[in-house]
Amino acid sequence: MSERWTEERLAVLPVIDGVRQRGVEMTRLETFCDAAFAFAVTLLVIGDGIPRSYNELILALKGVPAFAASFAAIASFWWSHRTWSRRYGLEDSITTVISLGMVFIMLVYVYPLKMVFSAFAYWASGGWCPAEFTLADAGEMLGIFVIYGLGFAAQTGMLALLHLRVLKAGDALGLNEVERIRTRQGAVQNLVLGATGVLSALWAVTMPPAVSMFAGFCYMTLPLTMPWVSIRFGKLVDKAERTGTN
Repeated sequence: MSERWTEERLAVLPVIDGVRQRGVEMTRLETFCDAAFAFAVTLLVIGDGIPRSYNELILALKGVPAFAASFAAIASFWWSHRTWSRRYGLEDSITTVISLGMVFIMLVYVYPLKMVFSAFAYWASGGWCPAEFTLADAGEMLGIFVIYGLGFAAQTGMLALLHLRVLKAGDALGLNEVERIRTRQGAVQNLVLGATGVLSALWAVTMPPAVSMFAGFCYMTLPLTMPWVSIRFGKLVDKAERTGTN
């Protein structure tokens, strides 16, 4: 771990959402992670190459919805890691291993990610959007849901571990009360996300065939759970600011 943060060093840092930005300067680890996430995006490339005819162009463009959803998922993980890096600037052996683990999981996870969104786009569009892979039966689709859910849980679990590591190093980082609350919020948010992925995987393997195909709809709970977590921790931040414990 780098040297302890002093109040003099912390006083000159920019503040975003109540958290002083300790990681303004990019590190080699962050640069590597950025490059790895960018590489993962290239694996989502639309089609098998440059279209050679109008029909091939239209077919490739029909893959845009699945590509956009997959891109958004990868970008959200990248943004979460970037936000964590900017907030805390923590780079020790533990956070390095966790970050590299996150990169590894992403490079494995990118293929089931694309498959799930491709299948969803195919189903939602009534077959207008192409499915870029074939499944022999419904059981294989359930297997994709399980792989995706566990990969999603692993990624968000890594982000939760990064925030928990920050809490353990809170004194050395000079975290104030508001920053500790925001850090706990990041950990809880990612734990809820991970639990949703596990729930989806369990739904796919335990529910009767008639309802197991709806495992993907477990993620529809996130528009409810994520705002609830934000509101809950927002109240804690307001309380800390009113009592002057920040």
